[in-house]
Amino acid sequence: MPARAIQFIYGNNRWLKGLGGLSRITVTIDDAGSGDLLFGVVIGIYHSETQEFIYDVIDVQYFQPPLFSRKEYLEQASKIIFSLLARIGLKADEQVLICTSYIFDIATENLKQMYGSSRISKIKVIGEPQRLTETAYLDEIRNLGYEPLDNRENKRGKSFFHMMQWLEKHPEKIKYAKTGWPRIYRYRLFKSLKN
Repeated sequence: MPARAIQFIYGNNRWLKGLGGLSRITVTIDDAGSGDLLFGVVIGIYHSETQEFIYDVIDVQYFQPPLFSRKEYLEQASKIIFSLLARIGLKADEQVLICTSYIFDIATENLKQMYGSSRISKIKVIGEPQRLTETAYLDEIRNLGYEPLDNRENKRGKSFFHMMQWLEKHPEKIKYAKTGWPRIYRYRLFKSLKN
């Protein structure tokens, strides 16, 4: 959304007029890191009117035994979203766009119950909300000492093995690995962690 955008009233809805025409003021929710081996999952919220971005993290413990098998990360995602929406100050006339990721299944239902189905839409998140959420995740994994691959979105499998090789060199960081996936234990690095 261009910084030069101006607000005006159109009926009972607030809209932005920018270089691309009219767009309804929205809050967009996205995630990053759910399919990666390292760290938890970043949940980001982007407000189209203010261009404010905030995020929080589903801790990696929710992607490790025993919490992962109970799918407690789904409930945690919902709690984080409601906390972030309170912080960003969701207004009564604002639409909520939420990523189609499975991680938001419970959150989407809870949002519909709280705000009504007409205000909640599941979408494929692109553009600035997606970029900011991904950047937040990359910053978090860099804080662990890991340097992600360039263009990692296009190299999912390679990124997974790059992270695993990094963990082999830094075994003290294994506590930051998502070890709840049943297939993870077929790799030598994780066999000793299996109960």
